[in-house]
Amino acid sequence: MVQTKRWLTGLALGAALTITTYGAITASAFFNNEHSPQSSSTQGKAKNVIVFVGDGMGAAHRDAIRLATKGVNGELEMDDMPYSGIVHTNSADKKSFITDSAAAATAIATGVKSYNGAIGVDVNGKPVQTILEQAKEAGKSTGLVTTSQVTDATPAAFAAHVANRSSQSDIAKQYLENSKVDVILGGGEDYWYPSENPGEHPDHPSEDPSEASKGTQGNLVEKAKQLGYTYVSNADELRQAHSNKLLGLFANEEMFQQRPEGEGDVYNPVASLPEMTKKAIDILSKNKKGFFLLVEEEAIDEMSHENNASLMLKAGQQFDKAVAIGKEYAKKHPDTLVIVLADHECGGLAIETANDTDESGDGKTLSSEDGPLPVAHSEQTFTIDWTTTGHTGVDVPLTAMGPGADKLTGVYENTHIHDVIVQAMRRK
Repeated sequence: MVQTKRWLTGLALGAALTITTYGAITASAFFNNEHSPQSSSTQGKAKNVIVFVGDGMGAAHRDAIRLATKGVNGELEMDDMPYSGIVHTNSADKKSFITDSAAAATAIATGVKSYNGAIGVDVNGKPVQTILEQAKEAGKSTGLVTTSQVTDATPAAFAAHVANRSSQSDIAKQYLENSKVDVILGGGEDYWYPSENPGEHPDHPSEDPSEASKGTQGNLVEKAKQLGYTYVSNADELRQAHSNKLLGLFANEEMFQQRPEGEGDVYNPVASLPEMTKKAIDILSKNKKGFFLLVEEEAIDEMSHENNASLMLKAGQQFDKAVAIGKEYAKKHPDTLVIVLADHECGGLAIETANDTDESGDGKTLSSEDGPLPVAHSEQTFTIDWTTTGHTGVDVPLTAMGPGADKLTGVYENTHIHDVIVQAMRRK
């Protein structure tokens, strides 16, 4: 039976709290594990770890995705997991504790809080070993999958160390030479080829003429091939690839076009997040010592920045399908820890009735409303109310299953996630 209970979800700092319904995960379940079946296996060593990051996906985002996909009484794959927690997202940045993706991912990947823009380094710029690097040292295979540039902040923080997230060619080179990631799938080809070498995806495409090769470390695709990687650039090549080392770059920049609704916005990745996830698991799981895989859906965040509800929901639905693939593997391989979370919230999202009126009392528009949007399996609709185009400082939900998942209940800092994963991988 689906359990529901109203619980408070903060919007932006200083904004009023709004009450939302959080589907299958009750408020008390976050603290008491009411949603947790006693048969869930949390003991033993985590041979495999899959971390799913819905970039920018707060609690209300998960509710909106659920309503649009499963309806009022439905349940997303990412919510139908036995353990859940609430994560603080603040960074250690001196100018603003509201985190960016780089600092948030660095905290999760290394267990150390850092400044906004930091990739795998502490507040002093000193490199800190990541979970992925520890997995590699233990003989496991490793992978990064994203709909963003593969060298963007979230994946980068798990496999590179640079002072500024903008150094994407440096990050790509570190993937190949230092962290030696086995499977790398996503966008961002422009940072792997030097200027004047367009690569497989043409420079200055009609959908965004500003996109063009801009790499600063030479032809890194050619270097990857020399190091034994199979390179693919479209879905057909991805499906046919069977190499243990795979580099797939499916777009110049992100694998979508983020703009306000109706202004050239597109979410239609050449290779979908679910199929990239499945391919990564198929390859990485060949290693008898196990694997570590990071999977990110970037468009949830980017479309929230644009206050574009329809494409945020579409990206969220694809993310949930990718989670389903990870869960299916874990059910057959119970020594697999699966974690679903966000790095931060974006957009200050609230869910309202379609005919909700301005609550300010002065007739002024204080936020951007998006809708009405259909509730699945229903004649009802809802409206998304965006209170900002930026990140907020609210906590985000986490759900998990597998060895160590029981340690992810309650309320904690994002650095705790790193500690739990390391402990789970080291258990005897």
